[in-house]
Amino acid sequence: MDTRRALLSALESGPVSGPALADELGVSRAAVWKAVEGLREEGFAVESAADGYVAPADPAYCAAGIEFGLDAPYVVEHHESLPSTNDRARTLAADGGTDVAVVADEQTGGRGRLDREWVAPSGGVWVSVLTRPAVAPARAPLFTLAAAVAVADACREAGVDATIKWPNDVLVAGPEAGGGDDRPGRSDRPDRGGRKLAGVLTEMEGEADRVSWLVVGVGVNANLDPGTLPAGATSLRAERGEDVDRRRFLARLLERYAELAADPDAVLSAWRERASTLGRRVRVETPGGTVTGRAVDVEPPGALVVETDEGRTRVHAGDCEHLRDADVR
Repeated sequence: MDTRRALLSALESGPVSGPALADELGVSRAAVWKAVEGLREEGFAVESAADGYVAPADPAYCAAGIEFGLDAPYVVEHHESLPSTNDRARTLAADGGTDVAVVADEQTGGRGRLDREWVAPSGGVWVSVLTRPAVAPARAPLFTLAAAVAVADACREAGVDATIKWPNDVLVAGPEAGGGDDRPGRSDRPDRGGRKLAGVLTEMEGEADRVSWLVVGVGVNANLDPGTLPAGATSLRAERGEDVDRRRFLARLLERYAELAADPDAVLSAWRERASTLGRRVRVETPGGTVTGRAVDVEPPGALVVETDEGRTRVHAGDCEHLRDADVR
């Protein structure tokens, strides 16, 4: 463990003296002081007290602040601004990196699924996690679902009742968002199932039998005003009526994702428990055409099972809309 990480770990237990830490790590006092100054430059305002160095009472949203007390195996790389956290994570992957969470206060070129623009101003939670899981590429979709579960759980712990629309949109239940066809007789008009709060975008590189690297990008509308967001979207601020502590929120998200990534077999059951899609009539636009019916299950590695008039169909990828049930006449 380097001096910086050791200092962060030591500060979790209270004041720590420079000489004691130097002796424990077998480094010079100057090295400890340099680590303290490095944390301060990051924005982690370490204080000097009579009995040693003390962690800030309210750590900032910075690399050290997010890592402080984090129970997940990731090094945090924080940027004030990036075109895309996923792009940066892919660069790190090409350089041999792993177990890194790339965080940006804002993204200037963010994108969602199907290359849709993702509005990512300052105040949101924009993060991409780079790992090298020991799984076959066919199981990679499980990590996308795991990220959606992690986001939903972090939102719920923040007091926002989030659900998941297949495969990875995190929504807040409520009145129809995003509109649809309101013409008389169109009782099956599209319904997003709520207001969109967050999304997940996964990219990977692999060979036939193993994943070389996997990047899971997450975008959460945290402390943003709805007026700055696309139609049908919402934010944690709007739902809570106050800002969320982004540092704690992201730490919980990373911890939950790490738990699920370490146990891929537990992902589908966790996803089902938080899904708003199951039991709903859906229309899924797939590369092979449109599938319409009732979503009844999700099967490994994340395929949506849809009961249609012709029987059950398994959808592995597509753009899903919730539909309103037909009127009973």
